[in-house]
Amino acid sequence: MTVLPSVASDTRVDLAVTTVRELNQLLHDAEPGSSWEISHPRGAHNVAVGIDAEIDVSVDGNVGYYFAGMHQRGRVMVQGSAGVGLAENMMSGVVHVTGDASQSAGATAHGGLLVIDGNTGARCGISMKGVDIVVGGDIGHASAFMAQAGRLVVCGDAGDALGDSIYEARIYVRGRVASLGADCVEKPLRAEHIEELAELLGRAGRDESPTEFRRYGSARSLYHFHVDNVGAY
Repeated sequence: MTVLPSVASDTRVDLAVTTVRELNQLLHDAEPGSSWEISHPRGAHNVAVGIDAEIDVSVDGNVGYYFAGMHQRGRVMVQGSAGVGLAENMMSGVVHVTGDASQSAGATAHGGLLVIDGNTGARCGISMKGVDIVVGGDIGHASAFMAQAGRLVVCGDAGDALGDSIYEARIYVRGRVASLGADCVEKPLRAEHIEELAELLGRAGRDESPTEFRRYGSARSLYHFHVDNVGAY
């Protein structure tokens, strides 16, 4: 399963001999249409942050905190797992992790497509603002907390307090939900939702049937303060 196509690398960078700062500068200066292969990341933090060009980047190995943070354009793949804050505040483009991701994947992200083939930790999609996130496995507790816009698709199970204080984001879960957060409720899965879910799954390289998912969203009871809801704030 893959989102990024196989491409011949124009440039190979070995993080055993090149610093992360040097690599990121190379990527910021890269020519549009170029492709990059990064080896020996060895869990380094802040790899491939702030990319703003239509380039392809493939990282062979695990990365640490804040991989592809502030991603704006292009496509980035990690052949491995990622640490805390994967693709935090990404704006557009594609970020794809073939393994697992730690906490806060896609936090505050405004747009683009984030694909995680494995599982994620707590707070996946926290305060998401328009990003599409597709997780092949399970997600941890407090995911999509205060999610404002975008779609979160979970092909596995979801932890406690899913969608707590959610605004207008849509959540699709194929497996079990441990519990829903404040103001998050199950909603009907209508034809238009099946259609958009099929499109998202296809873009992420998934083959699950969209009819196997359930949809969750805001009950819209916490938009404005009301004394009867004081215990839920």
